[in-house]
Amino acid sequence: MRSPSLRDPDPDTDLAPSMVVILGCFAFAVFWVLAVFPAVPFLPFGRTAGSLLGAMLMVVFNVITPEEAYDSIDLSILGLLFGTMLLSVYLEKADMFKYLGKLLSWNSQGSKDLLCRICVISAISSALFTNDTSCIVLTEFVLKTASQNNVRPHPFLLALATSANIGSSATPIGNPQNLIIAILSNYSFWDFIVGILPAMLVGVAVNILLLLCMFWKLLSVKKDQIRSAPSETSSEEVIYHHYPPPNMSHLTSQEWNSVAQAPNAWSNQNLDGNPGLRETLMNQNTDIMECLENAAPIQTVDWKRLVWKSCVYIVSLGMLIGLLMGFNMSWTAVTAALVLLVLDFKDAQPCLDKVSYSLLLFFSGMFITVEGFDRTGLPDTLWNITQHHMRLDHLSGIVLLSLLILVLSNVVSNVPTVLLLGSRVAAAAASISPVEERKSWLILAWVSTVAGNFTLLGSAANLIVCEQARRSEFYGYSLSFWRHLKFGVPSTLVVMAIGLKLIHG
Repeated sequence: MRSPSLRDPDPDTDLAPSMVVILGCFAFAVFWVLAVFPAVPFLPFGRTAGSLLGAMLMVVFNVITPEEAYDSIDLSILGLLFGTMLLSVYLEKADMFKYLGKLLSWNSQGSKDLLCRICVISAISSALFTNDTSCIVLTEFVLKTASQNNVRPHPFLLALATSANIGSSATPIGNPQNLIIAILSNYSFWDFIVGILPAMLVGVAVNILLLLCMFWKLLSVKKDQIRSAPSETSSEEVIYHHYPPPNMSHLTSQEWNSVAQAPNAWSNQNLDGNPGLRETLMNQNTDIMECLENAAPIQTVDWKRLVWKSCVYIVSLGMLIGLLMGFNMSWTAVTAALVLLVLDFKDAQPCLDKVSYSLLLFFSGMFITVEGFDRTGLPDTLWNITQHHMRLDHLSGIVLLSLLILVLSNVVSNVPTVLLLGSRVAAAAASISPVEERKSWLILAWVSTVAGNFTLLGSAANLIVCEQARRSEFYGYSLSFWRHLKFGVPSTLVVMAIGLKLIHG
């Protein structure tokens, strides 16, 4: 172990010794490069491995001790992330997101109506289920619906990504940076919502107006044909009753239904040794297919599944009520998720496998890396130089602070920005008044979230929509960086400014 004196700060400055600063900045740079560009040729490790690599370098370089590294990991944030991710898995099993998808196309009045629905649904779902989850499950629905209306999908993809980011600002569980802010600031779930919800609602409305203005001509094009989308009806909820045609009268109705529902399995089990019947079935294949295509589905109610789905929604609602009542957010989310795990009464491994453990590891490594970078003293030094220009009791200070958060959120990413600036901004605001301190956390949450719309790289939700659209088998489409930037810059600046006015007053 190295001598502790190596990390002792210089008495004449807030900076740590030069070697610690250099090594700490190098480790943070490795983390930053892999977090922003996860597939660079010389470091093709990905974000999660890059985060862990940055954390390891901080410890190896003695910028931070192993004990300090473990202490820097916030288990309450990881627990809240785990609980909300597992809860989202069970809500998806209960068809919640399928119902949200159906709302996009139900009784649609045209492309403009569809765009407004996408904005509203993505904003609300992001506030309740996180913006990343909403973008993952809704992108395919948006592409299908755009294809049905024979409209180019990029206005709808922009509507989904930007509204998801704005909507996620309203609650502590809407995105990771809000989780951190709510825990660091001791904001209750209810107080957080009351503080930001008006800005979120107005922000979504303004975003809709900007989308309509920019894409009005494109959305006004009359569709010349409607493409039929694949049926979204679950095979578990529909039972097909098939009736034998006249020339198959030697099969009973029960045998016919067995053949129609699973012809391969039925023939393997029942036609061996009966070549005549096998030949008859093969000759009547056309009749079978016609009967299958023309048969009307008769929906039957699966009461067991209906009760289970109701329990999922009740438990999820109970979790939201508990959060609003001020219960510990981390334990409330984990408890709700584990209650659903028990109610499912099945092997939980398939559901647990859907939890993004790589994201939890990414956050663990990021906590250590940011803590190590903080201990170099460089963030304190830079903040001390600039903080007197960013006082929240002056308009110019609010503007400069917001621009700093905007730039850092797009360069460093919003979560590290919150970790680096959170306590410093709050401390500076506390020197003015306790009210300003409370507002400073909301400003940080609002600007760091809306800043994700500035560029395609500003938010993980943007990248999810872009990648999901590109890989879609139904309607592959590439949302380019410049196409996003053309709308993202004006939308971010206008929505951010209006929200700041509502939050700070």
